[in-house]
Formats: sequence, structure tokens, C-alpha cells
Amino acid sequence: MPSEQGPVRLGRKRPLTPCPNPLFLQWLTEMRDHAKEKGLKTQYVYQKAINSLKKYPLPLKNGKEAKILQNFGDGICKILDERLQNHYRENDVHADVHSLSSGFTTNQPHGNLHPDKSASHSSKEPLGISEGSMRKAEGIIRKEGGVKKKREYVPQKRSGAYAVLLTLYRNSQLPGSKGFMFKNELQNEAQSICDKSFTVPDLGSKYTAWSSVSTLIQKNLLLKTHSPARYSLTELGLALAERLEFEERGDDCGRDKEKATLAEESGDGPVTINLTVNEGEWEEEDIAENNCIPSEEPTAATTVNQAENVPTCSGLSGTGRDGHLLPGSYDIVLCVDFIETTGGNTARKQELVKELQKNGVIFDIRKLNVGDFLWIAREKVEPVPGQLRPPVAKELVLDYIIERKRIDDLCGSIMDGRFREQKFRLKRCGLRKPIYLVEECGSAAAHMSLPESTLQQAIVNTQVVDGFFVKRVQDVRESAAYLTVMTRHLQKLYQNCTLFCRSRELEGDIECDMESPQCSLISFTEFNHGAVKNKCQTVREVFARQLMQISGISGDKAAAILEHYSTVSSLLDAYAQCVTEAEGEKLLSSIKYGKLKRNLGPVLSRTVYQLYCTRGPLS
Repeated sequence: MPSEQGPVRLGRKRPLTPCPNPLFLQWLTEMRDHAKEKGLKTQYVYQKAINSLKKYPLPLKNGKEAKILQNFGDGICKILDERLQNHYRENDVHADVHSLSSGFTTNQPHGNLHPDKSASHSSKEPLGISEGSMRKAEGIIRKEGGVKKKREYVPQKRSGAYAVLLTLYRNSQLPGSKGFMFKNELQNEAQSICDKSFTVPDLGSKYTAWSSVSTLIQKNLLLKTHSPARYSLTELGLALAERLEFEERGDDCGRDKEKATLAEESGDGPVTINLTVNEGEWEEEDIAENNCIPSEEPTAATTVNQAENVPTCSGLSGTGRDGHLLPGSYDIVLCVDFIETTGGNTARKQELVKELQKNGVIFDIRKLNVGDFLWIAREKVEPVPGQLRPPVAKELVLDYIIERKRIDDLCGSIMDGRFREQKFRLKRCGLRKPIYLVEECGSAAAHMSLPESTLQQAIVNTQVVDGFFVKRVQDVRESAAYLTVMTRHLQKLYQNCTLFCRSRELEGDIECDMESPQCSLISFTEFNHGAVKNKCQTVREVFARQLMQISGISGDKAAAILEHYSTVSSLLDAYAQCVTEAEGEKLLSSIKYGKLKRNLGPVLSRTVYQLYCTRGPLS
């Protein structure tokens, strides 16, 4: 029966739509077949790209436009662009890329796309691409295949990685180089030798030239340390950068001139402060940009020249031989509490002293009754002929004092109450610029008795509520670097100041003239004597300590209560005059405290009332 009726026609087969990008399709097919011959898993990556390209109905001008297609990443797009440039060089700039001159057909069943057999047998590698280029292409695409081929990593010329390596190498060759660069200065220096922006990604991409830094770190060519981050070359990175520089000089002998220009610019740039022999060197301007020097407002970042106005003057009372210290007649000296150099972890504490010595800081170890570090203006004295000892030098305390806290010490001081007491004593010591230096010590907070969130909140409250400047560092070495920068900053700040000695008890500050500054400071003897912890206390001071033992009453709140009721007796007299218990509970609620002048509130007022007016034990 069927033979008599002829062959059965099941219907008309619809012809496949020709691919509008046959050249790209041919190249992808060649690369897929090449990977298949070698047994590489990247053949499946190419096949997915082929399937996506066949479904796309519009012509593509270059490989970058193909990134909108599924399964087209940066690697495949880059390969297509490279082959497209080779195609233009071999043919013509205006050569048609949307048609094929050879017998390559695109309308073939899925998975069987391949060039003409004669072409495929004539060479085992794709047309128009060398074996070396193919290996490079396979290295870019082979992420999903998991096949790694050992080959040396060399960044492309004028790429982000290329610019970073060369910039760090050239910076290391400059006289007085720190051995590392901060992110901003590295980006600024490297941008001139990079075709891609370090800060702004290309259109349609989320990557910048700076994205290649992670690759350099992974390949052990670049080292990232500290916070803010410092970038330096490893031994492998230095060797590679040196080779890149040699090749660069071979291509352009004008590099010597450029290097000389960089050296001149580095000489005219920010002042470099040598803090340590190795990598622990800091640059004064960089530290100021990263909030290392306290400003008028604790949360505001300032530069070195804007960090502080000259300290204000109080009532002047001249003492000593001349009653004041003229500019040039004194040295700014860092004072270190002897507890910071002895006892406990002696090796760690001695490291601080060694770092200060290495940095060339003039410091004096002595007993400080409050704080761990401060600075004094010490008079320069000359021995007097005929006298056994030189005259006693006059010492005035600058308005900056530092309390240093490791994160474990901070936890302990919060639990035993020393934290609030120390802040209270620092506020009452007579110096206007208290600083908290917090050493993070890595992940030590994870092993503390208090949650890390509690410790971080305590640090924030110290800055925002108590008005201290808070500086965070990672270790002892960075603490020494901060002390060094502060010392040199204060030496510059006070170099033209005439210093007067004032009493701690005098009130009424007057502004200094910036053109001819005159500053009044407390003598070190009076300061240290007034800060004795176990000295005889007045009734007012004992009352203040009692109030601060109440949960929720800080130093500001206690001081506000003392302004109205200076002793316990005066407060009890006020409570006795209240007609009702409710009136007594609200007696302190409207007292203003702090800079924002907020009310003390009914809750704390009732708590104080219950403490002093409840007969018998509190429930």
C-alpha cells in the first residue's frame, strides 16, 4: 500500500532563521571544537554561548555588546573583541562581519555546528588564533571547568593590575619612600598609566581598574595591611614589577624623565614622617585625613593644619623667673605613665618604648595620677657656672591627655566600674582635650565577658555622649605611631606660642590671637597633685561619687545635680520642704544637663529620692 502511493510527506519543514552574527558563531564553534579535542570542560561553556547567540535576532558590532546575552561573560566578550581586531587587520577596517565568505553554514542541527571539513582537517586549532592565544583564552573561560593550567601571571599593559604594580615599584625607588601607599594616593598615581578608571566603572559594567587589586592579592603579588589599608609589593610582586618596568623602559626610553618628575612631586608633596624603619611609617597628611588628630567636634574629620585652633587663654598669672615661656625657649615632650612600661605583659609594654625610641620621639617616663600619656612644654635650661645642678626647668601641661585602653582592659573596667570613674576624673583634670586610644587587638572581643556590641556601644558613648575624641588602632605599634604623629603635630602647633602659667582654679577663658598666640597652661606639679586619686576628698566630691553609683547617672548628670545641691545635706533639706511624696520624686526631674540641656527626667529623679528618703532597706 505505501509503495503504491509513494513516500509519505508529513508536512513542510520550516527553514531555520540564519544567524545575524555568523562570524562570532564561527569563532565560538572553533573554540568549542578545539576545547573538545583537548577534553577540556570549557567546551560546555562555549556551547551555552553558542545556543544564546543563535537565539539573538540582531547583529552585534563587537564582543562587548554580546555581554547582554546569557552565558556571555567578560572572558568570552574579550576573546571575541581580540579576534575581531585581528579580522580587521587581516582584511579591512570596513570588512563585513555579518556575512561569511567561506563555506561555513550556520543552519545546522544543535550541537553539530562546525566549519567546513577541509578547513577543520587542515589545522587542529581555530582559524585566525594562535596556540598561545588559545591557551590565554582557555585560562579566562575555564572557571566553570575547574581545569587549571600552570602559567605565569602577567597583567596586560595599561590594565589596572599593571598600573598598580608599576606605581608601587616606582614609589619604592624614590628617596624617602615609606615602602607602602594608601589607596587614594595609589589610585591617583596609577591612573596616568592605566586606560581604565580606578573609580568609575565602564558603561554596562560594575568593575573598575581597582577590581584587579584582589587578583594581585590572591596571587601573592600585593600585600594589604593595617586600617586604613596600606598596599605594598611582596617579593614576587617586586620581581614582576621590576620586569614590567624594564619592558616599559625598552618600549619608551622617556620613563627616566617621568620617574624624575615623580621624585620632584614627592618632594613637594605632604611632609613624610618616618615613624618606623620597616613598614610602620605614617604620613602626617594621611593620618589627618583618617581622623587621627582630634578636632573641635569629636565626630568631625580634620586635616593637620585645621585639627585644632591654638588653645584658648585663661586668666594669666606669671610665675617663675620670667613668668612665661617664649617661643623657642621650650621643648614639647611626651610624658608616659610608668605603668605603661612596667608590670603585666612587660614584653608588649617595652615594645611601645622601643617604637617611640625608633621614631625619634622625645619622651619622659614618670608617674601620672590620671591618664596614660600627656605632653608638657619643658623649659630649656643651661647649667649655671658655680652651681652643682642646673636650675629646675619650668613644665607646663598642654591641653591634650590620652587614656589608652586595650579591648580586654575596657571590658574589665566596665565590669568593675573603673570606666565611668576614669572618664569622670579625666573631665575634672583641668585639660580640655581628653582622648581615648582604643586598641582593637583583632578578635579579642569575642573572648570577653561582655558582648562585642556592648563594648562598641561604650566606645561610641565615650565619643558622642562624653565628648572625648576616640582613636582606634590595631596594636601597640600603631599606638606608638599615633603618639609620634601627635607629638610632631603639637610641636608645630605650639612653635610660635608664648606660654603663661595659670592656676587650675581660675575661670574665664579668653580667645587667643592667631597672629600672636599667647596660651595659659597649668603647671605639671599642680596638675599631677590635683589628680591624686586617694587624696582627701571634699563633701561635694563624695556626694558626686555617690550619685555616679546610681545606674543611669553619668558625670554630666551628677554635675548638673551638684550645681543645684552641692551636698547631701542641701538635697535632704530640699526634700524636707516638699509637701507630698510625689513632689519629692519630681524634685530633680527638670534639672538640665549636658550640651543639649536635656531634662534629668522623672525616672532618675524618683530613683535618687528613693535612695535618700526611703527608711530601711530598699526593695
